[in-house]
Amino acid sequence: MLHLLSMLVLLVNPLGTQGAEVKTLSQRSVANTCTLVMCSPTENGLPGRDGRDGREGPRGEKGDPGLPGPVGLSGMPGPAGPIGPKGDNGSAGEPGPKGDCGPGGPPGLPGVPGPAGKEGPSGKQGNIGPQGKPGLKGETGPKGEVGAPGMQGSAGAKGPAGPKGERGAPGERGAPGNAGAAGPAGAVGPQGAPGSRGPPGLKGDRGTPGDKGAKGESGIPDSASLKQQIEALKGQLQHLEAAFSRYKKAALFPDGRSVGDKIFRTGGSEKPFRDAQEMCRQAGGQLASPRSAAENAAIEQLIAPHNKAAFLSMTDVDTEGKFTYPTGEPLVYSNWAPGEPNNNGGAENCVEIFTNGQWNDKVCGEQRLVVCEF
Repeated sequence: MLHLLSMLVLLVNPLGTQGAEVKTLSQRSVANTCTLVMCSPTENGLPGRDGRDGREGPRGEKGDPGLPGPVGLSGMPGPAGPIGPKGDNGSAGEPGPKGDCGPGGPPGLPGVPGPAGKEGPSGKQGNIGPQGKPGLKGETGPKGEVGAPGMQGSAGAKGPAGPKGERGAPGERGAPGNAGAAGPAGAVGPQGAPGSRGPPGLKGDRGTPGDKGAKGESGIPDSASLKQQIEALKGQLQHLEAAFSRYKKAALFPDGRSVGDKIFRTGGSEKPFRDAQEMCRQAGGQLASPRSAAENAAIEQLIAPHNKAAFLSMTDVDTEGKFTYPTGEPLVYSNWAPGEPNNNGGAENCVEIFTNGQWNDKVCGEQRLVVCEF
């Protein structure tokens, strides 16, 4: 390859530069060749023979790669080789997009119900629900019984007594009785029996009666007067009933509820239990103490517009878990929420009522709506 390149350079370049080119291209190879020719030993004093019959010298270093040859024309594609054996299955590709729903087939049979799951933990208490619609107006209660009759009026003044009549003359004195016989002389005899009483004297004449005093008026009224008094009392009673009805309506407007003889009121303020209790006491009532479903519903309707829970009067301060009224009586009615009372945290000794009417035990130091009963 080296000789071919040298000849190519001689043909192309001028003669003056041939030596330089040859020296440049074959510098490494010529130096090695010179070393072999000049350093070979002489034979019998004569010039040695061509070094080609000597031993092969060490292999020269690999020359630099030549310039790339011209690109040849691509040949015609060869005939297709035989089909090779089937390769192993490739890894599963990603699932394609979900196809359109086809026409629905008939519904399958219901599966066998699975086993019941474990009971989950109790959820937190939900938020207070929205206010319910007000209930229908109750029917008018029966008319009260007639009150007891009033006290009887005082009797009329008694007339003055007439003058006392004159005393009659005394009757004649009766004859004395016979004396007892004397005992024998010497000894004192026993006392004789008293003589019999003489007959009474004649009754004296009756004195003339004095003038009779005028008859006083009787203290008991006659039936006509009594009827007039009853009618007057009826009129006063009707007047009082009408006045009380107006007062009751005014007391219930706008934040009051009435059940039987009880009236429930709220001022809309929130206070701790003790302060709420004192506030109701100063107003002449006490904290609400529902003793029936009707009274509980009235309190529920009262607090619903405020959307706030309210304190009730019952506590279990004396005995844990035993709630009583302020009088110490046990509860006759209750409406505890599910799972209550639970004394959460060990300090829930008071009772609150939610806007849905259910009860919950609560810490007394919390602030709740004040509802009093009268």
